[in-house]
Amino acid sequence: MGLIIIPVLMFSQTANLTGIVVSQSFLYFVWPLFPFFILFFISALAETNRVPFDLPEAESELVSGYNVEYSAIGFVFFFLAEYSNIILMSAIIVCLFFGGWLPFFDLFFFIPGFFFFSVKLLCIMFLFI
Repeated sequence: MGLIIIPVLMFSQTANLTGIVVSQSFLYFVWPLFPFFILFFISALAETNRVPFDLPEAESELVSGYNVEYSAIGFVFFFLAEYSNIILMSAIIVCLFFGGWLPFFDLFFFIPGFFFFSVKLLCIMFLFI
């Protein structure tokens, strides 16, 4: 994942996330760096143990693995950690490739940036889940 981020840093000429987002004000990096976006997305799927990388252990041999071992609050914490990792990876993808809080077009300058970030984040999370 670190090697995939290097072209983004080269396009934006900074390692600051705010600078990366601001440098996408004219063109989101997902278009010129589309192959890198696909590679980063696949790496993020593997990092978050989503399909098709969802077998961190042999579930058929362990009777569904962690589903048997954890119960109640331990199971809840396990899934909270899993889904918070999905939210984090989606936020990184939005900042690196989709312009973060920047609006889709300049016509929407009156809508706060939090709305655009949330919409993009939810769309990427939908792809994950």
